[in-house]
Amino acid sequence: MLPRVGHIQFLNCLPLYYGLVKNGVLPDIELYKHTPTELSQRLLRGELDISPIPAIEYARHAAELLLLPRLTVSSDGRVLSILLVSKIPAGELHGRPVALANTSATSQVLTRIILNDRYNVVPRYFESPPDLAQMFMEADAGLLIGDDALRTVVRPGKFHVYDLGEEWRLLTAKKMVYAVWAVRRVYARQHPDAVKTVYHAFVLSMEHSLQQIGAIARDVSQWSPFSARFLKNYFTGLRFEFGPDYQEGCLEFLRRAQALGAITAVPKLEFADVA
Repeated sequence: MLPRVGHIQFLNCLPLYYGLVKNGVLPDIELYKHTPTELSQRLLRGELDISPIPAIEYARHAAELLLLPRLTVSSDGRVLSILLVSKIPAGELHGRPVALANTSATSQVLTRIILNDRYNVVPRYFESPPDLAQMFMEADAGLLIGDDALRTVVRPGKFHVYDLGEEWRLLTAKKMVYAVWAVRRVYARQHPDAVKTVYHAFVLSMEHSLQQIGAIARDVSQWSPFSARFLKNYFTGLRFEFGPDYQEGCLEFLRRAQALGAITAVPKLEFADVA
């Protein structure tokens, strides 16, 4: 069987997959596209072997998963595609309804951390499809991620818009890791060579894409609602690495998540052997 690999269907992961197409790797894997939340559920059910998942979901299921080194979706400051959009200033949201997009668990927890630790407010949260108009029928603020958030960046309107990557940097002075690449421990034990093959294909894809960001932005702009200039700015602001600074940022996020009760413990970051 070919390795079953997940793919986040937002633009933030496109640079990691662009090189797979250009390097002819796709015929060697079965690729499944979906939201981060759905991919993590499929991975944990054994329907995928390797996938990007929300960082918080690794912490919740670390006993079943191993991380792949060097691969994340992260930022060092502004991220553009994870936004809290509010009718009122964030500091006035205490006790007010806030809608959380149901497509990424990490962003949901990050919203709670930012509002609790930076703005000292505890709103009333509920999950919602990522539709701002629908959210605002019931809520004073809404969390948007991915392409829905990017459309708000382009046309912010009259609302208060908080970039949660920038808010995290202001709160902690650390990097923020939103998604990690994980493999099921059982699969890594049974198919070590397949894990290494997939991992190195993604690393090569990432390296290829980072050298071709301008070309990627031009290609994507032909079928997306965003200009090539906007996309290049967006892609160059993302980080796809998992070095020591990003690991520390990830652990800081998990420590704060534990303090809020979002996870029961902060696990060790354990990596698959891909040497």
